Amino acid sequence: MMLQPMLWRQSRPLLVALALMAAGGSQAAEIRVVSSGGFAQAYKNLAADYERASGDQLVSEWGPSMGTTAKAIPARLARGEPIDVVIMVGDALDKLMAEGKLVPGSKVVLANSPIACAVRRGTPKPDIGTTEGLRNAFLKANKVAYSDSASGEYIEKQLMKKLGIVEQMQGKAAKIPATPVGDIVAHGQADFGCQQRSELLPVEGIEIVGLLPADVQLMTEFSAALVRDAKQPEAGRALLKFLSSPDHASAIAATGLEPAAKPQPPLH
Repeated sequence: MMLQPMLWRQSRPLLVALALMAAGGSQAAEIRVVSSGGFAQAYKNLAADYERASGDQLVSEWGPSMGTTAKAIPARLARGEPIDVVIMVGDALDKLMAEGKLVPGSKVVLANSPIACAVRRGTPKPDIGTTEGLRNAFLKANKVAYSDSASGEYIEKQLMKKLGIVEQMQGKAAKIPATPVGDIVAHGQADFGCQQRSELLPVEGIEIVGLLPADVQLMTEFSAALVRDAKQPEAGRALLKFLSSPDHASAIAATGLEPAAKPQPPLH
């Protein structure tokens, strides 16, 4: 008669562990995320680690932070697509927050991104280390490509004015909707292109010639937030905490971004 209580005491830790595992499995979530291109590579690099650590599954799609294309994040939200978390340019995110599309207080700043310029691999690389050098690179190019998101808006509406080349670039400079600028340059559809450095780095067939000079550079903030009426709010918040953790700052920096959080020092 004493064996049954003893067996119960001995097996109880195993039963508790099995119960916790079962509970964890039942709580696994499918988190739907849409990221703009500037943070896309960092997100891709971190996604598998998050899935392993959490047991959740990420369903990921991509779209610009602004613009009128069907995949643009504001257009997706306007259509009522089932999205839990968005990752996008901070200013555009703030606008969606003000419109009530995102959960107040859920925004986390992930990184800042500088604009870089690139040419097709194997072609001459202009020196854009100075404002005058950048101006000459624009003028000498047969066609210049820029994006329809934050960096392109800046190039079109401010940078070319600062360089004094608005009229000269008529018919030579083109805004590229949805398609990465690097792809346009790699395929020879433009011989000079500028976009967020983090968006140019993963593209095969191009060479980055440098960042915009400091006096005309624009740093773009990338942030993330929880979508209002998200199907997985708690899992979404856990993902936001994971992405903004200092533990992942080095992985973010490796993609050409400047992480908002400082990397944690290694443990000794």
